[in-house]
Amino acid sequence: MTPRVAGPRVDGWDKVTGAARYAADHSFDGPVHCWPVSSTIAKGRVVSIDTSAALAVPGVVAVLWHANAPRLHTPTADPMSAVLVKPAELAVLQSDGVAYHGQLVAAVLADSLEAARHAAGLLVVEYEQLPHDAELRPGARLRVAPPSPGLDPPEQTIGNPAAALAGAEVTIDARYTTPAEHHNPIEPHATVAAWQDGGVVLYDANQGAHLIQGVIAGMFDLPRDRVRVVSAHVGGGFGAKGPQAVAVLAVMATRMLGRPVKVTLSRQQMFALVGYRSPTVQRVRLGADRAGRLAAVIHEVVAQTSAIHDFCEPAAVLTRTMYAAPHRHTTHRLARLDVPTPFMLRAPGAAPGMFALESAVDELAVVCGLDPVELRIRNEPAADPDTGLPYSSRNLVRCLREGARAFGWRPPPRRDGHRLVGSGVAASAHPSHTFPSTAQLRLHPDGRCTVALGATDIGNGARTVLTAITAEAMAMPPERIDVLIGDSSLPLAAPAGASAGTASWGSAIVDAARRLRAQLTELGDRPLPPDGLTALGQTLGDLAGTPTGAQTAKYAFGAQFAEVCVDIDSGEVRVTRLLGVFAAGKILSPHTARSQLLGGMTMGLSMALHEESVLDSRFGDFVNGDLAGYHIATCADVPDIEVGWIDETDDQVNALGAKGIGELGIVGTAAAIANAVHHATGIRVRDLPIHPHRILEGRP
Repeated sequence: MTPRVAGPRVDGWDKVTGAARYAADHSFDGPVHCWPVSSTIAKGRVVSIDTSAALAVPGVVAVLWHANAPRLHTPTADPMSAVLVKPAELAVLQSDGVAYHGQLVAAVLADSLEAARHAAGLLVVEYEQLPHDAELRPGARLRVAPPSPGLDPPEQTIGNPAAALAGAEVTIDARYTTPAEHHNPIEPHATVAAWQDGGVVLYDANQGAHLIQGVIAGMFDLPRDRVRVVSAHVGGGFGAKGPQAVAVLAVMATRMLGRPVKVTLSRQQMFALVGYRSPTVQRVRLGADRAGRLAAVIHEVVAQTSAIHDFCEPAAVLTRTMYAAPHRHTTHRLARLDVPTPFMLRAPGAAPGMFALESAVDELAVVCGLDPVELRIRNEPAADPDTGLPYSSRNLVRCLREGARAFGWRPPPRRDGHRLVGSGVAASAHPSHTFPSTAQLRLHPDGRCTVALGATDIGNGARTVLTAITAEAMAMPPERIDVLIGDSSLPLAAPAGASAGTASWGSAIVDAARRLRAQLTELGDRPLPPDGLTALGQTLGDLAGTPTGAQTAKYAFGAQFAEVCVDIDSGEVRVTRLLGVFAAGKILSPHTARSQLLGGMTMGLSMALHEESVLDSRFGDFVNGDLAGYHIATCADVPDIEVGWIDETDDQVNALGAKGIGELGIVGTAAAIANAVHHATGIRVRDLPIHPHRILEGRP
C-alpha cells in the first residue's frame, strides 16, 4: 500500500491569497443585480403578480415574470451530455405553471443587490393552488425508469434469480433507505453576464464551460462562437454545477436590458433550484450456499423524480458487476412527485446503491458465520458479470487484503465504559470513463510549454494534475509549463464529472505531446519558429465512456475499513478510524489523489451519520434548507483517516493508464460505518443517516 503523500498545488498560492477569482468576483461597469423570486406553493399556476410596489423602490430597473419574459428555445445537448440537461428546469419564466415549491416565478432587477432583494419581498404573487404529492412512500404509483446514459437498461435479468433464491441454503431479504441529500458546495451558483456585440460573455460557476456554451447558444438562438463562458475557478460542484436556471436568467436579463447582470443564489434557494440526490428505497435479496458463495442477487430500487423531468438514481447499476452470481435481477422504478428534479450528486447511484448492497453482503457474512472480507473474496468474479468482458484490471482482492493488514482487521468488539467499539468493511467500485476532449500544446522558443483546453477545475486540483501529465509527456520540468483552462474559447473538452476529467483531458494532452515531439524530431537541430510549435491532440470515446472498440470492463475498485464507538446510553455514533485502500490505475498526482480520496471518504462519513434533507410533504419544501439545519461532517468528526492505494498498471483503460478517483472514495464508506455499528452493538441500521434514535430504537 502506497503511503499518504503531500505536495504543492499549482493554484495554491492564488487561492490562499485571494487572487483566484470565482464567478461572482467578476464584474462589468454598471451592473444590474438580479434577485430570483421562488414559488411558495408546490403545485398550481401563477395567476398574476402585482409589481407596482417593487417597481416603486429606488434603483429597481425591472421585474421579470412569465407575462413579460423573453421567449426561449428548447435547450439542446449532444448525446454524451444529454443526461446533464434538464429542459423544463431551464425554461425560466416561460409559463404560468408551478411544478414544485421553490420554482422561479419572477426576478427583480435593480442597481443594487439590497434594492433587488427588498423589492422582491414587495411582490404580490397570486396563485391558483392545486393538490400536490411530494412524499416518497409505500404504495406510491411507480413506473420503470426510462433508459438514460448510465442506466441502460433500467431493468436487467440474467438467469432465473427467483428460482435460485428459492433454492438457496442461506438467504437475505432486507430493505434499505437513503434520504435526499444536497450538494452544498461552498461557492453558491452564480453568473455574471454581459451582452456584447451581438453575443454574450458569462462568468459562470459550472463544471463545463463548453457544455454551458452549447446550452445558452441553443436557448437564445446564437452561434456557439457568439457565446463565451469563463469558469476559471469553481468552488466545488459535486455534480450540481451543470446547466442551471441561474445562467439562463442572467443571459435573459442582460439581453433584455443591454446592461451587465449579476445573479447569485442564496444558500436557501440552492435547496430547490440546483438538484439533490434522490431518496431511495431499496430491497436487496441474496441467495447463497452455507459457504457464502452467491447464487442469486436481486436488487430493486425505488427513487423519486419530478413532474417535469425524469431523472433516476441508478442505484443498482454497480450491483451488476460487483460479485459473481449466475442469477441476477436489478430494476429501477420511479415515483413522479411534485418536487424539484433530483440530479447527480457525487457517485450518483453508486453511493446509495452500494450502501444497500454492501450492508446486505455483511448481513450474509453474519448468517454464514464468515469473516466479511473472506466472503467478498469468495465471490470474486473471473470476468464482468454484467457484460461477460474481462476486466482491464480488477484488484479488489488486493485492496481487501492489504487494507485488512494495514487496519489490523478484525479485533473483536469490545466495551470501553459506556461505549461499544466495533469495526466494519465494505467494497467500493466506480466506472472508469473517458470522454471526447481536445488539447492544444504550444512549445515556445524560450523553452516554456503552454497547455490549453476547456477543462474545469472544480477544486479538485485539475491544474496540478494536468501540469504533471504534461511534464511527463514532454519530459519537461513542471515549472516550465503553463496551463490554460476554464474558458469556452479554448479547445473543446468534456465537463468535469463522472470521475472522467483527468483521464479525458490528460489523454488528449498525451496525444498532443506525441504529435509535438514528432514535429521536434522533424525539426532536428534547427531552432524553433518565432511562434513556436503547436499540436492539437484528442481523446475519443463512445457514449458509455469507454474508448471506441474497447473489449474490457473498466472500473476502479477499493476497500474501506471503519472503526466506531457507540454510546449505548445516548445512541451517538463516533467514527474513530477510517482507512481506504484503492486500485485506480496509475496515480498521476499523489497529493491531489490523496486529497480526492480523503474528501470522498469524509463525504461518505457525512452520508452515514449526518446528511439528510428533510422534506415537509405538506408544503413540498425542505425544512432544513441551510447550513445550520443541514449537517455535514467537520474536522472534529474525522479524528483518524488514512488513504492508500496499490500500484496498478492498466494500459487498456486509456492512454494514461489512470482511473477516476473523485467519486470512488465515497462509495463504500457509509456501508463500512453501518457494518461497524452492527459489529459493535448487534444493531443493524438499514436507514441512513445513523441518528442516535435509530440505535436507541434497536436496543433490546
